[in-house]
Amino acid sequence: MKQMSSSHMDNIPSTPGKFKMEKSPYNHRFRWHYSSLAKLTFWSFVFLGLILVFFYKSPSTTSSSSIPSDLSRRSLKTSSWGGLAWEKRVRSSARIRSRNGFSVLVTGAAGFVGTHVSVALKRRGDGVLGLDNFNDYYDPSLKRARQSLLERSGIFIVEGDINDVALLHKLFEVIPFTHVMHLAAQAGVRYAMENPYSYVNSNIAGFVNLLETCKNANPQPAIVWASSSSVYGLNTKVPFSEKDRTDQPASLYAATKKAGEEIAHTYNHIYGLSLTGLRFFTVYGPWGRPDMAYFFFTRDILKGKSIPIFEAANHGTVARDFTYIDDIVKGCLGALDTAEKSTGSGGKKRGPAQLRVFNLGNTSPVPVSDLVSILERLLKVKAKRLVMKLPRNGDVQFTHANISFARREFGYKPTTDLQTGLKKFVRWYVSYYGSVKKSDQ
Repeated sequence: MKQMSSSHMDNIPSTPGKFKMEKSPYNHRFRWHYSSLAKLTFWSFVFLGLILVFFYKSPSTTSSSSIPSDLSRRSLKTSSWGGLAWEKRVRSSARIRSRNGFSVLVTGAAGFVGTHVSVALKRRGDGVLGLDNFNDYYDPSLKRARQSLLERSGIFIVEGDINDVALLHKLFEVIPFTHVMHLAAQAGVRYAMENPYSYVNSNIAGFVNLLETCKNANPQPAIVWASSSSVYGLNTKVPFSEKDRTDQPASLYAATKKAGEEIAHTYNHIYGLSLTGLRFFTVYGPWGRPDMAYFFFTRDILKGKSIPIFEAANHGTVARDFTYIDDIVKGCLGALDTAEKSTGSGGKKRGPAQLRVFNLGNTSPVPVSDLVSILERLLKVKAKRLVMKLPRNGDVQFTHANISFARREFGYKPTTDLQTGLKKFVRWYVSYYGSVKKSDQ
């Protein structure tokens, strides 16, 4: 693991307090409309079918050539847990240290967004317990470095899988969580073509396991969870609004996130769980994910390697609504602070519960070629650009968020432009990896 300096903590956002809301005519529950009962029934059967196919497709009935090579990523026994010492660490981490604070379970806490959100919650006095399986989708040493950062903030990450039902039940037995920030997921649009099973396992089956645990808890927690801007799929109308259709996914990843939104609707309707979905738009910043373009562009520019610049048909521009991590954290905490309590108890609904979905973006799409130009200036290295056609792997040509709903509900307002955000990222990257050019990092 690379050496870290204390300056790395400067890259973690600070949130002084909870968002305060004034009553307004816009403070109402966000409702999803469906064209007909038949449409809802159809989607329900599709998603249930996906789950059944996953659980009943076993190695004994599958040829060895079609079995995912990384079954270890789906292992439930990632680490031992339990015991008095373990419970003591769990309770200490989840202890609320501010008046009217929350007790929050953060899944995917060693991930990019999970790390930043966890530290922000802890800084303002909320109790925070992390959960992460530390899989090897990307370099686990980066996740371990984030874990060390969290431990210095007094946050304990339980090493385990959201598909480990016994572990989830134990956590809720030890801590009566008021909120869950569900950020654990199999990310990445392109990797879905290599290992589709991991997406069904994490984004559908894992989400259902978590919701099952939450609906049986007493009290039931309010849940805020990460959806994705990918649900807008092949839509051409911009900017993307929460009211737009989301039934044209362009990738399996997007389809599993869409499935999550439908499943959330079901658990809200039947069990009274308070659920808020957040559609993230291309999050970037310090401690980011190495599979994201801005991250591996930086790496490869420093190594002197060529970087792919995709263009759409007829030389069309590929653009993304890049959103800096600090702005995403503000949105996550805003959604958490305005989440109403769940209305069920022990698996039984007592009344209507809150159901919302928000876009969290920057509202300013930037062409990927401009992203590269900014990195060139910051790194003081000329990139070797390799212009290529946008492949048919689930990537879409552009993303653009309409954030008016989040602005009305909890004052969400991104403040970091791409130039400023990338400058902070590059400073962290050079500090963490070093700036030796054309060498392995």
